[in-house]
Amino acid sequence: MNAIYWIIPAGILGVLARYYTSLAVLRIWTLDFPFATFLVNIVGAFLIGIVFGTEGDKTILPAHLRAGITVGFLGGFTTFSTFCLEIVRLLESGNFLLAIGYFFLSNLFGVLFCLAGVALGRFLFF
Repeated sequence: MNAIYWIIPAGILGVLARYYTSLAVLRIWTLDFPFATFLVNIVGAFLIGIVFGTEGDKTILPAHLRAGITVGFLGGFTTFSTFCLEIVRLLESGNFLLAIGYFFLSNLFGVLFCLAGVALGRFLFF
């Protein structure tokens, strides 16, 4: 079965799950710490870990369903989960320096490019 038929509806569900989870958390959590995003990212990392843990000699989930869950649902829910899984895969394959470099470079450049985007947006539109 074509994975795209699983990815699209699962992605919609993931986006909705993120939206409603964030709304629910924001009703409860009133401090400045972005707990809604933190919670979504940590839950997403945990869930993708479970899916990855089902892979092995005997794969429990068919490829199209695994793609629906990871790329679709968790991709819509959070891309942080994919980032975490990529680091775990690098660590498991023995690429420790690459994993550490990927972790720090992604965070550093992510923040720097976000700041650059904010500056450009303000320059162009304000």
